[in-house]
Amino acid sequence: CGWFCKVYTQGRWEDERAMEILRTLPILGRNIVGLNVRLVTRRSIATAIDPSIGLSDDEKGYQQLALDFAKNEMFPNMMKWDHEQIFPRDVLKNAGSLGFGGIYVKEEFGGTGLTRFDGSLIIEALAYGCASTTAYISIHNMCAAMIDTFGNPEQREKYIPDLCSFKTCSSYCLTEPNSGSDAANLSTSARREGDNYILNGEKVFISGGGDAEVYVVMARTGGPGPKGISCFIVDKTCEGIHFGRKENKFGWNTQPTRQLIFDNCKVPVENLVGKEGDGFTFAMAAINGGRVNIASCSLGAAQAALEQARDHLKVRKQFGQTLDNNQYLRFKMAEMATDLVSARYLVRSAARALTDKSPNMITLCCMAKYMATEKCTQICSDAMQMFGGYGLLKDYPVQQYYRDSRVNMTIEGTNEIMRMLIARDVFGG
Repeated sequence: CGWFCKVYTQGRWEDERAMEILRTLPILGRNIVGLNVRLVTRRSIATAIDPSIGLSDDEKGYQQLALDFAKNEMFPNMMKWDHEQIFPRDVLKNAGSLGFGGIYVKEEFGGTGLTRFDGSLIIEALAYGCASTTAYISIHNMCAAMIDTFGNPEQREKYIPDLCSFKTCSSYCLTEPNSGSDAANLSTSARREGDNYILNGEKVFISGGGDAEVYVVMARTGGPGPKGISCFIVDKTCEGIHFGRKENKFGWNTQPTRQLIFDNCKVPVENLVGKEGDGFTFAMAAINGGRVNIASCSLGAAQAALEQARDHLKVRKQFGQTLDNNQYLRFKMAEMATDLVSARYLVRSAARALTDKSPNMITLCCMAKYMATEKCTQICSDAMQMFGGYGLLKDYPVQQYYRDSRVNMTIEGTNEIMRMLIARDVFGG
């Protein structure tokens, strides 16, 4: 009995010999020193919630590489990073060495050259280890892809290699104190004076703010509305850029968030991306991919939370039996699993549409972001409830998955704006 106790942990058989012996026992469900032993075969490991189902061998390889990294380098540290608000630059550099700093950046200057669909798989797998850090990786990739897609050869050669390796970190700067959802109404100005643009204004809720070296900034060079907005690459070393205090947040504590203040900030003319007036188009093109990535991030967090709750129910005993025998909890787990898989299919559909540049990609990205962040946050909440009082303790990671997932309902366009854009498509404009 003592030997069997040692080989059965966290809902998994840790010893293959134990598995073979247990398969020979004539009575299923036999209790061994208080553990309700469920005899399983290798086939039972492959369930409908397995995120690798339906993928090609190459796609499974990308996914497994990211999942191994998440389990080995991120998950063991995620609670410490959260509690102490650590921005893990060393781990980001390790991620960069695997190609996660420029997932869908072209290979010419050091990118990995994968598709948006591949990127979604990687982001989902990484979020299993730490959703907050993965969300920053997503934002960084969005910035790198903007420079790679819309920048000129000189800008790409200067910035892309260090971004892809995570030698430098980047931040996406669109939101302002008075223009959140109404992004086209931003007021940060950029006035050309000789060989520089002079930027004045404020950006808020900037992930990586103050720590990142590169800022992709949308500022107004023309008249009101989206056509007056341009895009700039602003280096942290530029004269006239300042940072507010580090925000104390509910979630996403493994990445710093600060306000950016531009006070006659001098940005070289050569740091204009594209032409004057292109900025809003670039920003919206980038945010479509950002919505898929944030949805994917929510999937990874929900997958981890669901698995942890499932394993807890298998060993937690109340009223003389383990909680996995409780019909209500079994039904609730079935609902969670169904929502998770449904959201995953929609996210992957949107990711493929983005890869293929399908006509419906914008609406699918909105649908994926809306559905996945809503459903996955609820899954994390339900998983936390299944832990009872333990779920409220910061010694258990399930509460962190909930807090980090809840943030995803607000960023990259609030879910209320997602509904508005979806409805606009349904009603034809």
